[in-house]
Amino acid sequence: MFTGLVETIGTFDKDWFKVGVAPETLRRTNLGSLQANSKVNLERAVSSETRMGGHFVQGHVDTTAKILSVTPDGNALTFRLQPRDKGILRYVVEKGFITLDGASLTVTKVVDGDDGYWEVMLIAYTQEKIVTAAKKPGDDVNVEIDMVGKYVEKSVQAYFSQNTGGDFTILERMVEKLVNEKLKQT
Repeated sequence: MFTGLVETIGTFDKDWFKVGVAPETLRRTNLGSLQANSKVNLERAVSSETRMGGHFVQGHVDTTAKILSVTPDGNALTFRLQPRDKGILRYVVEKGFITLDGASLTVTKVVDGDDGYWEVMLIAYTQEKIVTAAKKPGDDVNVEIDMVGKYVEKSVQAYFSQNTGGDFTILERMVEKLVNEKLKQT
């Protein structure tokens, strides 16, 4: 995996490698902005015997996010990020996981809405290990949302659509159920 993307290395040597990149990957990621000698995170794929130290990272980038600010806090750095695709904010939760440029990080703050953003804090150890620590406000990072939230949402939607015929949103179904219960009481 490099910079958060699962890619197959086609050819390589001691100091370089080449990968084939699909158009979908270029649309969703910051790969188009990389130049020769750009620093990237590199990580081998994990096996079933590998000890987990974060969450499941697949290497399937959902979108990019712009770094709004980088604020020192003791020996740590707080990054504030705003996603290009605002729809992913529903999956970002405080103290939940998020992947930035392939690094599994913990979300420290979330603000929803049109100008929504989230924050992560990089401790000194993490700053030494990942390229994100050297990025500045205005730079983009690749973002992979924790897949658990996406699976939960899809499962809940499927459950409610099976039980109601699929014509209503979850909130509408809940309101309709409450109204019907109240009408039965009168």
